[in-house]
Amino acid sequence: MNSVVIGLGAALPKKIICNNDLPESLNTSDEWIVQRTGIRQRHVASEDETTSSLSVEASRKAMAMAGISADDIDLIIVGTVTGDYTFPATATIVQRELGVKNAAAFDVSAACSGFIYGLDLADARLKLGRSKCALVIGAETFSRLVDWTDRSTCVLFGDGAGAMLLRGENSQNGIQSCLIHSDGTGIEYLKTSGGVSTTKTVGFVQMKGQEVFRAAIEKFNESLKELLLQNNMTIEDIDLIIPHQANSRIIEKLIMLSGIKREKVLITVDKHANTSAASIPLAMSELGCEIFRKKNIVLLSMGAGFTWGAALIKF
Repeated sequence: MNSVVIGLGAALPKKIICNNDLPESLNTSDEWIVQRTGIRQRHVASEDETTSSLSVEASRKAMAMAGISADDIDLIIVGTVTGDYTFPATATIVQRELGVKNAAAFDVSAACSGFIYGLDLADARLKLGRSKCALVIGAETFSRLVDWTDRSTCVLFGDGAGAMLLRGENSQNGIQSCLIHSDGTGIEYLKTSGGVSTTKTVGFVQMKGQEVFRAAIEKFNESLKELLLQNNMTIEDIDLIIPHQANSRIIEKLIMLSGIKREKVLITVDKHANTSAASIPLAMSELGCEIFRKKNIVLLSMGAGFTWGAALIKF
């Protein structure tokens, strides 16, 4: 039994903020941001757009692609750190809005690795036969967490949602491997300045950029090597790598270290910025049905915690 991808969908807020639209008070420029991050614009949620509403929109598109109804879904996992409420889980709101009656629904908090963590959990349940059809979502309204007066963080993030539908099938295709890891000693390098149990506030993103940059390169490279070794493959066997979209310089370093051809690495950070848990499924959805023409696809993530992970999917 394998977890086979049957549908993909994405949702982005209508509002787009280009680098040149940012306030002059930030003392930055399009050239400065592009040179250091590769980001040219980001989508920012309006008051009536939420993590759940973006998740629902992305999910409906995935369901339409897969040709399934709400009755077919029995598991919903949302990777997010910007849920609609402290509780209940955003996944339960998605469940209600989609009209899914008989499913387990919960959130996963692993920051930028949230989607791959969710994928790993869904894959395990499908392969064990405990679920039949899983909806895995990565969704964030990260603009609510950034201090828009802090140039070092506010230019980096955007909002959006990506959804993937998986079904357990007797097939050679589907998820071949999932790897998830964490190292709590990296907590201080990327976190928020507040929280329910500490400051009773949401807080803002705080980041030590150089430390996060180095860790992302290291963990991307380690995960890729581990995944290839586990599946007895070489880099030449990979048709496409979709890394977490945080910074184009991190991705370029991955290309150099891995030796993969640049055209085999998908980069969407210029259009979406860093959308945390949403970045990988958003990037996958950019390809649409074209993704089903690939053979071996690798997903790579690294986020706050530190958390990181990888997945190999065969189409």
